[in-house]
Amino acid sequence: MKKALLIIDVQNDYFDGGAHTLVNAPQAGQQAKQVLQTARQQQLSVVHIQHFAVNDGADFFLPNTRGAAIHADVSPRAEEKVIIKNYPNSFRETTLLEHLQANGITDLVICGMMTDVCVDATVRAAMDLGFSTTVIGDACATRDRELYGKTIKAGEINDAYLAGMTALNGLYARVITTSELMAN
Repeated sequence: MKKALLIIDVQNDYFDGGAHTLVNAPQAGQQAKQVLQTARQQQLSVVHIQHFAVNDGADFFLPNTRGAAIHADVSPRAEEKVIIKNYPNSFRETTLLEHLQANGITDLVICGMMTDVCVDATVRAAMDLGFSTTVIGDACATRDRELYGKTIKAGEINDAYLAGMTALNGLYARVITTSELMAN
């Protein structure tokens, strides 16, 4: 078993003043920072996933903007891999799978943003590709959504998606907190 940390889309546009702010992004960013520090102490392989929006009508994560930059809470070190993606699934049309396979990675620890989009898509793809996955639930964030004329709160969405990952005895992932990760 060889483990890697994937930090998905912790980028400036999701934080206060960004083009697509999320609920609790600062708190999730601080938790992701602790997860990253723990991974570095444990000498895990670290992969930063950075989204660049290239689709028509995109208004955040635009290439060459401050908003698309990785947030200072989780700044990559020179020796850490940064993989650029253009779709929610971090494996789609990227070198992520090849990088993980080349480094003998079998287990993934995942945190990031948005829980119900890019984190979820990546976790599900990881299971399909044979990886064992742990998601750090308090190091993830999303935003409120509208459905049938009512607002679904970000916290409810976050919890529902995290719970869905653990369905069928953790088929997709085991979900833990930052403090649980740090205790191991």
